[in-house]
Amino acid sequence: MVLAYAATLSSTLSFQNSVPFSSQRSGTPFGSSFPSSRDYGSVVPPFVVCHAKKKLSLMEQILDYIEGGPKLRKWYGAPDILEKDGTSIEDGEDDYPEDEVRDAVLVTDGDSEMGQMVILSLIIKKARVKALVKDKRVALEAFGSYVESLAGDTSDNRFVKKALRGVRTIICPNEGFLSSVGSLKGVQHVILLSQLSAYSGKSGFQSMMKSNAKKLAEQDESVLKISGVPYTIIRTGALQDTPGGKQGFTFDQGCAASGSISKEDAAFVCVAALDCTPQTGFIFEVANGDNKVSDWKECLSSLMEKENNKLQ
Repeated sequence: MVLAYAATLSSTLSFQNSVPFSSQRSGTPFGSSFPSSRDYGSVVPPFVVCHAKKKLSLMEQILDYIEGGPKLRKWYGAPDILEKDGTSIEDGEDDYPEDEVRDAVLVTDGDSEMGQMVILSLIIKKARVKALVKDKRVALEAFGSYVESLAGDTSDNRFVKKALRGVRTIICPNEGFLSSVGSLKGVQHVILLSQLSAYSGKSGFQSMMKSNAKKLAEQDESVLKISGVPYTIIRTGALQDTPGGKQGFTFDQGCAASGSISKEDAAFVCVAALDCTPQTGFIFEVANGDNKVSDWKECLSSLMEKENNKLQ
C-alpha cells in the first residue's frame, strides 16, 4: 500500500543534504514511469534526487517528492493545515457562512489504493486536497501538510458538514460513500469512479464475488443522479496494476464492460474531469486503448457534447 510505504520512506531512503532539484531525463522529471507532458498533456514539477537500491515505481517516486522536507514544501506552496500532533485544526464552529470560499477537492476513501493515487495526482496538480481516511496519523506521515485528513462516521451529518467545508468538488474513487452520506449542500461537482459496467460484465463465480460491490455502485449512481448536484460518472474497464501513462485510451460504448485500464490512468482521468464540470450530469466510459489524448479538457468537452446530443 502507498500509505504503508510512505510511513517508512524516510528510514529507507537517504536524501542529499541540500535536497537539490534535478531531472533524470529531459521531458520526464519523475523518470521513465511517470506520465510526462507528452503522455498526459500536463506539466509536472521537478524531481527530488534520492538514493535507492531499487528502481522506484510511479507512486514511490511521487512520495519521495512529497517527503522532501519543509524546505521543499515551502517551495511547493503547501498550506500548513495540520498541527504537529497530526490532528486537524479545529474551528469549533458548526455553522459556516454560505459565501465561504470553496476551492478544495475532497477525496473519499483516501486510504484506499485508488484514493491514494487520486490524491497524488491532485498534489501534482497543486490542488487543495481534503481526504476522508481511517487513520489521520498514517495519512499525515504519508502526505504531510499536502492533505487535510479527516476521520469520522460519514453517516454523522455533523462530521459530513465539517468535511465538506470549503469543498468545491468530491472525487469518489470507490463505491459506497454516496450511498451512506446525506446532504451534499454546497458541493458544485461530484466525480464518481464507477466500475458498474465492469461488474455487470462478470459471470459465474466472479459475479458472485463482486455482487456487493455492484450493488453499492448501483446505489451510488442512483443517489448521484437525483442529488441535484452536477456530476460526472466515469465508468471504467477492469482496474489493473499496470504502469500508467504507457497506453492510450478508448471511450467507445461498451469498452468498460469488455476492456481494462491501469489504476494510475483511472486516477488521472478522475483528476482531469475537474476541469470539465457539466451543467447537470455527464456519464462516459473509458478503458486503455490506442488513442492518445493531448488535451483532456477538449476531449471531455467533446464527449460531453456528444452525450448531450444523444439526450436531445
